[in-house]
Amino acid sequence: MRKQRNNMTAKQRDRANIFAALGDETRLSLVTTLSAGRPHSISRLKEGTQLTRQAITKHLRVLESAGMVRSVRLGRENHFEFDPNSLDEVKEYLDFVSEQWDQALSRLKSFVEDGTT
Repeated sequence: MRKQRNNMTAKQRDRANIFAALGDETRLSLVTTLSAGRPHSISRLKEGTQLTRQAITKHLRVLESAGMVRSVRLGRENHFEFDPNSLDEVKEYLDFVSEQWDQALSRLKSFVEDGTT
């Protein structure tokens, strides 16, 4: 039982890290860019922004620690690519929460309708 609880806590921590990482506008923008499918260098990700290379790197490291992007070495540069698998667990969780809300709203609707007839 304790092992299961620790496992659940780890899953919750992973989800929280992903939600926290996506909660920043810059990181959300980086994920959008990287989800197009190609790895990008920091220089390429910096194009069209006012951000420094250091700021881009900081945001990429947060996304990397949340498991959303990974660094790959291409030649002399590190490129970053999106890892779509990181969102599978979060999607399952959001589907679960959505189902819970649907059930709660259905019970509320039944209660209101049964109480007024």
